[in-house]
Amino acid sequence: MADVNTASAAFLATIPSPDQGVWHIGPIPIRAYALCIIAGIIVAIWLGERRWVNRGGTKGTVIDVAVFAVPFGLVGGRLYHVITDNQLYFGEGKNPLNALKIWDGGLGIWGAIALGAVGALIACRRRGIPLPAMADALAPGIVIAQAIGRLGNYFNQELYGAHTDLPWGLEIYQRYNPTNPDDFLNGVALGHVPLPDSPVHPTFLYELIWNLGVALLVIWADKKFRLGHGRVFALYVAGYTAGRFWIEMMRTDTANHILGLRVNVWTSILLFAAAIAYFVLAAKRGPREAPETLWSKDVPREDEPASAEGASETAGDAPKDETHADVAAAPDTVRDSAADKATEDPKPEAEK
Repeated sequence: MADVNTASAAFLATIPSPDQGVWHIGPIPIRAYALCIIAGIIVAIWLGERRWVNRGGTKGTVIDVAVFAVPFGLVGGRLYHVITDNQLYFGEGKNPLNALKIWDGGLGIWGAIALGAVGALIACRRRGIPLPAMADALAPGIVIAQAIGRLGNYFNQELYGAHTDLPWGLEIYQRYNPTNPDDFLNGVALGHVPLPDSPVHPTFLYELIWNLGVALLVIWADKKFRLGHGRVFALYVAGYTAGRFWIEMMRTDTANHILGLRVNVWTSILLFAAAIAYFVLAAKRGPREAPETLWSKDVPREDEPASAEGASETAGDAPKDETHADVAAAPDTVRDSAADKATEDPKPEAEK
């Protein structure tokens, strides 16, 4: 009995995994991973819009940018994953078409940011606004979206570390998929049978918490120091990669290595150095962008006077004062006479 109680107490001290990450409504699969990605995008757009407007930008611009950046980012994220983990999709016994199955997980943040920036650049040029300023507005929302996306890894039972006896160890279970016994991702845990290494380090949770901390740091630094010219975004990249470096070292999932280190570890090192260099160099560009430079070129500002053509049309629609119009059109002698008459006592005869 004592052994049972001890085992029960140890289990209760760990974090249980969900039984499944996919549910079906008829033939339609509802995937937790996809829902987390969508939720993260919505939060990033909402926060980015608020920050952009607060800096003086045009309302609705972030949504327009997202129309380009989001699809570009999804494609870029998938490309990075397929390239760096190509052994999962190409080679003997592999199906290359699985590379298109983004719903099964597998997005590389580096590719998402890189190609997403291309989409954002296209949208910013169409609007006539600077990309660095837009990146600064979006930076906290992006890292929060990454944190939300890590919840999808929790439902997929992926991106975890080695075995641990710490109280916050994650229990991972065997999942069974009757249609494909090798497809654990779409399976269901029956009986909560733990995998051999369970419990493990929840590295996705470590990154989730780290990302939220980076978001708070970036928002605080931007508010205190009024950063501009892409320095907020550079701070986000530096903060995120600093955490990703040590978290990546803890992960046990399959990954390609270069000189004994995982590819994403090298990527973190290089991007951290590049972000710090940019942060320092961009400071020479002076104070943050003026609010008027953030206003979309195709949207008139409310505090701007109407154009000459518009002013003329407005004046033409207004009722005319015949007396003043006639005086303005009369010769100088007539205008002088009218001016003299206007200086006389205006009281009616009955009051004189």
